[in-house]
Amino acid sequence: MVAATNFDKKKYGYVFNVQRYSVHDGPGIRTIVFLKGCPLRCQWCANPESQHFHPELAYNANKCISIKECGWCIKSCETEAIKHDQNGKITVDRERCTNCGKCTDICPSKALNMYGELKRVDEVIELVEQDSSFYMRSGGGITLSGGEPLVQAEFALEVLKEAKRRRLNTAIETCGYADWEKAVTVFEYVDNILFDIKSINSTRHKQFTGVGNETILENFKKLCNCFPNTPITVRTPVIPGFNDTEQDILAIIDFIKCYPNVKYEILAYHRLGEPKYTYIGREYLLSGVKPIPEERISTLKKLVQENFPQ
Repeated sequence: MVAATNFDKKKYGYVFNVQRYSVHDGPGIRTIVFLKGCPLRCQWCANPESQHFHPELAYNANKCISIKECGWCIKSCETEAIKHDQNGKITVDRERCTNCGKCTDICPSKALNMYGELKRVDEVIELVEQDSSFYMRSGGGITLSGGEPLVQAEFALEVLKEAKRRRLNTAIETCGYADWEKAVTVFEYVDNILFDIKSINSTRHKQFTGVGNETILENFKKLCNCFPNTPITVRTPVIPGFNDTEQDILAIIDFIKCYPNVKYEILAYHRLGEPKYTYIGREYLLSGVKPIPEERISTLKKLVQENFPQ
């Protein structure tokens, strides 16, 4: 599957996962559609396969049955990106790999797979509508996530338009780092917005995510002013050494407390996505960082309750 470049971005988009029966990303029971592409490079990112816009080859060495039993992937690779080590396990040369996907089609153990597939708007909606009965009973619907769904703003807009046409509740998870003129057209078709604010300190924000926070904070202000009746939940992933102090949390509360219809929650750091870095040949920069103890998270949640009644 070579990454397509010439396609109608309103009709097609890159999707890397569809998660059904979610209850944490918007009201009710929801289907989350994860879109490829993100402008941030958060060091703790649990979905590194979401960052690049194009499809990516993933290799799980634990599933590989070795060239002694197989080796079909090596024969299928026209660029010689797939080779084997002295133990008979395959290796992937990321510089040579074109992400064509031929090796994944013939891998019997599913050690090789692709993250990212080009899908039409109607394909996405058909997947989402499989659970429409659950949405009706619970007030759920579709949530667009990523990556950053606003990277594919044209596609996201068409998906949301079609969802609204079919009377589905809509939500979006966003980091807020996007061109406002594109973002505002998407927000018009969203019933609930989950907005990440990771830090008020722009220097530290850039250190840990690769970008400053000025655009994010400015877009949040515009969002609240343009859509005062749309429920917004601000989320902060609490990362050790980055934004885990009382001062960090209070600074965010101080920034958002003047806006109506806004809720706030903090999310505990976890390392569940760490294996995926190995699968796609990247390094996890926080490999030595342990999750924050539950008692500490409880203390910060109590701080939120005391300073941001909701």
